[in-house]
Amino acid sequence: MADVAKPAKTHGVGVFLELRKRLETGLLIVGKDVASSPADVVVSAGESSLHVKTPRGELVLTLPAGVNYEQGSCVPTPAGEFSDEELHFRLRIGVSRHPDEEAPAVETLRAKETYCFHCQGCMTRLLEDREFKRVLPLPNGNWNAIVDDWCCHPDPFVKKLLPGAEDCLVGDTFLLLARDASCAETLTQEESPDESEESPDSKKTCRRLTLISCKSCSLVLGEAVAPETLKLYITQVVVEPAVGDRELEASLNRSLFVEQTVAARLLGLSSSLSTFHFSVQTPDGKAFLLVWLLNSDSVMASVPESCVGDEEPLRAARALKVLYASSSDTGPQQTDIVASWEANAVGHPLVLPLNVCEELLQVIDDSHATLPASMRCMRSYEVAYLRL
Repeated sequence: MADVAKPAKTHGVGVFLELRKRLETGLLIVGKDVASSPADVVVSAGESSLHVKTPRGELVLTLPAGVNYEQGSCVPTPAGEFSDEELHFRLRIGVSRHPDEEAPAVETLRAKETYCFHCQGCMTRLLEDREFKRVLPLPNGNWNAIVDDWCCHPDPFVKKLLPGAEDCLVGDTFLLLARDASCAETLTQEESPDESEESPDSKKTCRRLTLISCKSCSLVLGEAVAPETLKLYITQVVVEPAVGDRELEASLNRSLFVEQTVAARLLGLSSSLSTFHFSVQTPDGKAFLLVWLLNSDSVMASVPESCVGDEEPLRAARALKVLYASSSDTGPQQTDIVASWEANAVGHPLVLPLNVCEELLQVIDDSHATLPASMRCMRSYEVAYLRL
């Protein structure tokens, strides 16, 4: 069974579905190139699935475990200014508790358990059978940057927080681990200028980083923050419990991995910190992308016209609905949003390497492009979904 494929930007949306688990309601949008009137659309329930019958054929969307469509609840609703392009329907769902929402291993690292660390690019084992006596959270976000606002004497935390030999320190977007003898066999290290581009009037000097890369495929995994300490970004490594000699898949889809890893982290941080605004930043502290987590209980699918009527079942995925603005967008409304967030220190900082920030923006822009016209914007922000 395939996940819903992302259509090219030139393809129109055939069928769009968003279900809200907390509200137990849903929105179905059908493009008028697929069906010309509400009478042409028949929605029915299958076994853990939703069937949408149109003149183009029948679309079968498999739903997550515990989510079911209530037969006969789909009714047409006004599409407003988009009535020439889209048909809108409202429906109801039933939701039951189900243990299907597993968090990635990096979200649930525990002491006294053994883990293997793999390169996300080529799935080579980087660190074998690491058992941690302590797994400790690091202070969140830019805590060190605001010390001066709280202390009337020099920074008492000037000494870096570094892990011991059997420690794992967990940051918002990275892990700190102690280097061991095996690292020389799987990792390479080189000096490199900071990835950020300084403006001509910047007073900052170019900070050099000691980059850590996979010896097999050269994917940059993180940095050496001290001679015996590795900083590995969660978007660059796959962490799995060590279970015998089990091998992972040869490779994982890069875009999907970045999407799901960041989505899981946004969800975890919003729950633990009760915050819904995030500023995705490069290591130099420059805001790259502003993300406002709107809904965390969505189940969605966006199917292009070309796939409507295919016999292959497609899967509706759990997702976060987000509003976003890119700092590189020169539009007046987006520029005002970025300036307002920066002036008012809105947004919990999430630091990622520049190339990962660019990958994440591409993922979000691609999601935005698959949405119906009526769903793409909200209050000067652009809308996207990040699959979990």
